[in-house]
Amino acid sequence: MNQTSFFEVGTPGDPAADADADATSAAPAKKRRARGAATEVPPADHDDDLRALGADLPGDIHLGTSSWAFPGWRGLVYGDDASETLLSREGLRAYGQHPLLRSVSLDRTFYAPISEAQYATYASQVPDGFRFVVKAPNLVTDAVLRQDKGTPTGPNPSFLDAAIATEHFVTPCLAGLGAKAGPLVFQFSPLPMDVLADPAGWVDRLEAFLAALPRLPASDAAQHGFYAVEFRDADVVTPRMMKMLARRDARYCVAIHSRMPPAARQLQAVAATGPGPLVVRWNLLAGQRYEAAKSRFKPFDKLVVPDPDTRNALAEAAAIAHQSGKPVWIVANNKAEGSAPLTIEALAREITARRRTR
Repeated sequence: MNQTSFFEVGTPGDPAADADADATSAAPAKKRRARGAATEVPPADHDDDLRALGADLPGDIHLGTSSWAFPGWRGLVYGDDASETLLSREGLRAYGQHPLLRSVSLDRTFYAPISEAQYATYASQVPDGFRFVVKAPNLVTDAVLRQDKGTPTGPNPSFLDAAIATEHFVTPCLAGLGAKAGPLVFQFSPLPMDVLADPAGWVDRLEAFLAALPRLPASDAAQHGFYAVEFRDADVVTPRMMKMLARRDARYCVAIHSRMPPAARQLQAVAATGPGPLVVRWNLLAGQRYEAAKSRFKPFDKLVVPDPDTRNALAEAAAIAHQSGKPVWIVANNKAEGSAPLTIEALAREITARRRTR
């Protein structure tokens, strides 16, 4: 097999569209708490149908959303009005009581590392069986330094620095989350042309980076954290890359994003890595820029543009993985269809329907 991309043509995009977390995912600014202000967030009153759906969904299928600090989720996840700041601090407890939400993507860690104590605080707020998806800091996953709007300003000296990744990400993450750690995702922002021009060299560089990290076998993914790799350049997803990820016990993370091919095509690449956990981040509606989707879908309380093709492909892949005894992680962003909790509910219904027919 030659080493061209699995995908014939990469979907064009711009670096500014690469972000997939709201500002609310970042560490909230410290503010003086107003006297008498609410300090707890109650969960929504979930109906019997949703609870039954949750009971029918296998425990090793971890569905969730990208972050949780969205006031528009009142009635879907939260039982009362709450500010973004309060939800950032206290909303995870209510989030974890939703019948379907058994995972969440910690997107704030992409922008800056957090401490072991902060990870431990998150772990203490969710029930047993909950498994986090955690994004590695772009300190080590972006080949260039960027301005606020994504414009490159020069090479990043910390790119692929395994010592920095271990000290500021892997070690505190695993120590703080413990058994609640799931995929540790290294999301690589759009790569510069000099890297893309040498695909074999890029595979070798990434393999050296993964080999220098603490070993985390993906075969034990149901019980321990493991590495996953996500790209924003379709051309780098080659058979050579997939074989390397398999050697290093790292999973290919399917990125549903305007820069990447549809889910069904990316799932072909997952199959090439061999058996293991399924990891998907459903980030952005095809053909949309991030900020445009955010403006179009806010306050994220309804499905605005359903994407049945993606949902069907992911539901089928999840059902197959579960039947094969492999755990599943699928997290959805509000910018995928308009409301991440409703995207997850629709996906859960598709997964359970497929399981009944097998």
